[in-house]
Order: sequence, then structure tokens, then C-alpha cells
Amino acid sequence: MTHGGNNIGRVGILSHVEHHPGSYEIANIRDSRGNVFATRLSNVMVIGEGKKPLISLPKAKGIKLSLIEERDQRFARNAESEDDE
Repeated sequence: MTHGGNNIGRVGILSHVEHHPGSYEIANIRDSRGNVFATRLSNVMVIGEGKKPLISLPKAKGIKLSLIEERDQRFARNAESEDDE
């Protein structure tokens, strides 16, 4: 789980750590959708083993949606609330 930087809140499996002497170590992480993202190793916190977290995760399970997917979810929620009225 990342707890800093632009990828804050994302959850995935640590796949590789790049060591850069005199600079930051970079962690490459793969989420459950197959997307790979990179962040500083100091921004990463281990919360489990393999694919099983040892803590409970929020509803989205740390998966970052694209802007289009976020928009579609927002429209769907608005449509449901309008149907209820």
C-alpha cells in the first residue's frame, strides 16, 4: 500500500525495487487490474503477504480508476438517485 506521493492509497503487489546509488530507491507495484505503477520505496508500506492483506481494505480495495471510469460511476450513482425520487 502506498501512503505518500501521487499514488497514495493504491494497493498492489511489490514486483521490483530499483536501487539508484545516491538517489531514491524506486518500487514497482502491480495492482489487481494488472496496472503497474512506480513510487519511492519510502512511500510503500507492506500490509500482507502475496495477494492476501492482513488488514481490512476499503470498498474500492485500493484500485485507482481512470478518469472515464470515475465519470461513469458518478453518472450511474446520479441516475440511481434520480430514479429513487
